[in-house]
Amino acid sequence: MSSLASPRITFIGGGNMAQALITGLRQRDFAMQQITVIDPDASKQDRLQQALGVRTAQALSAEALQADVIVLAVKPQQLKTVAESLAPYLQSQLVISVAAGIRTTDLSRWLNGYSTLIRTMPNTPAQIQAGVTGVYALASVSEGQRLLADSLLQAAGDVVWLTDEAQLDAVTAISGSGPAYVFLLIEALTDAGVALGLDKDKALQLSVATFKGASLLAAASETPIATLREQVTSKGGTTEQGLLSLNQHNIHAIMQHAAQQAANRAKTLGDELGGQ
Repeated sequence: MSSLASPRITFIGGGNMAQALITGLRQRDFAMQQITVIDPDASKQDRLQQALGVRTAQALSAEALQADVIVLAVKPQQLKTVAESLAPYLQSQLVISVAAGIRTTDLSRWLNGYSTLIRTMPNTPAQIQAGVTGVYALASVSEGQRLLADSLLQAAGDVVWLTDEAQLDAVTAISGSGPAYVFLLIEALTDAGVALGLDKDKALQLSVATFKGASLLAAASETPIATLREQVTSKGGTTEQGLLSLNQHNIHAIMQHAAQQAANRAKTLGDELGGQ
């Protein structure tokens, strides 16, 4: 992964998102010895060392934080405490937060005004390097650091840069929460298959493969999504009848309402967490 060269990266927190990013980096032949994971859980340290070949540490220290990039991969509720402990060690490192809901103004305040910050909103398919991450950087982040962050985050999937931090609430509602919407639709389509006489395993296989194939086709095609839908929908055919039912129940309004509720909650959580 030539664009990353060999920067030193320290992850604070060794949970699912940290492991997803590290796994993606390893698949891109990144030098694992350049990565340190700080986590108080000794058993997790052992697993990370054995599975991924990274360095580990139990607590923050000057040695562990001698890095080009520090990734904050702890729970949002823990971030204030972690940030306040991290602040004395910061010099010129790029700090990337993957903690949901915490705004850069609040994180910067907890870091004693440090502003070389990037805030991200990844999603769970990052665990198989098929995620998408919304990214917002403060103005003090250099172009080189932006490129470094982009290369790092691409290890987990696609990256979408934003110029307005408030848009991360919308990203949370669409791609952050979106996998749950898709899983719900897979559940519903599977149940529909069972109701039509299929056994559950076959109905699930058909449903998952259909979502996977349709998504891959949408990603690979330059054809507009609406046109792809129309190409499946023959006049007077079976698909037309199914879509008529969905439209009668106003599927677009349902999805818009769900996304709006999720975005509202994201903003509220930002207010609550940032008010600590």
